[in-house]
Amino acid sequence: MAEKLEDLNLPLTVVTRIVKEALPEGVSISKEARTGLAKAASVFVLYVTSAATNIVEKKKKKALTGQIVLDAMKDIEFDRFIEPLTQSLEQYKQLMSARKSGGKKKDDDEPEVIEDD
Repeated sequence: MAEKLEDLNLPLTVVTRIVKEALPEGVSISKEARTGLAKAASVFVLYVTSAATNIVEKKKKKALTGQIVLDAMKDIEFDRFIEPLTQSLEQYKQLMSARKSGGKKKDDDEPEVIEDD
């Protein structure tokens, strides 16, 4: 668990890169706005994680899966994101499956794929 509240914040550089890719060309973003977005994104991740954890506990599961995150998004009424997230999850599973079947050794820094029940 995080020792300080700041440890729970997403890295500002990552958030800045995402925001810059989403902005139209020629539009810049202030440092104050980047910081605010990073904090908001961190709070959102914690909120979704909390909702997903509630589902894990209710279903008496031991692992938080991609499908549970999708279920949590529906529970917290972020339905419009479910379809793109479902597509991203499927692409991720296909990529991991292709890597696994390609004989490539799994690196320690690669995320572990936990299949849904």
